[in-house]
Amino acid sequence: MTGAVSTQSAERTGDLTPDSLPRTHIAAPSAWWVLIAGVIGLAASMTLTVEKIDLLLNPAYVPTCNINPILSCGSVMVTPQASLLGFPNPLLGLVAFTVVVVTGLLAVTKVPLPQWYWTGLAAGLLVGTVFVHWLIFQSLYRIGALCPYCMVVWAVTISLLVVVASIAARPVLQRRESGVAWMLYHWRWSIAALWFTAVFLLIMVRFWDYWSTLV
Repeated sequence: MTGAVSTQSAERTGDLTPDSLPRTHIAAPSAWWVLIAGVIGLAASMTLTVEKIDLLLNPAYVPTCNINPILSCGSVMVTPQASLLGFPNPLLGLVAFTVVVVTGLLAVTKVPLPQWYWTGLAAGLLVGTVFVHWLIFQSLYRIGALCPYCMVVWAVTISLLVVVASIAARPVLQRRESGVAWMLYHWRWSIAALWFTAVFLLIMVRFWDYWSTLV
């Protein structure tokens, strides 16, 4: 009887214990993509970190991703943009994608995570996406070269934002199937496809003088 009274009292006062906080269950495809994309991003960040260390130890070192004058990690790594916060950008990726991988593992094993966690992760990925677009601009119009491993990070960051934002927003959108937010949710993968197409076209146009020599 006392337990029932305590429960009713907690409900009236809105006192939420950790066990009573709303938790989000996600579909298996979304869970697996969070894990897979996280692993891909972590691998790319780790490879870039190793390449950067090798380049610092030996300035004559040629990174494995130096493919041609345009696709050249070495040309990007030596620029100030590659260390925006005073240390190599891939270190940010190591930390961020480790969080994503752990999240993916929990999601795949069906461990329910609080709604606030997914919202926070979506916010973090949004910040990462803004950073990615800054890097795209710098690579295309300031540095004049592309880092293949960096482009892998660009792609997985955008796709992760779409998936995680969908997970975070779904409980709210299910209660209100209208408005701009619902349209963005409904057409999210079409918008993502347009984004990838736009970036591809920007790359083709920016470096067409070189690509045309390969035809």
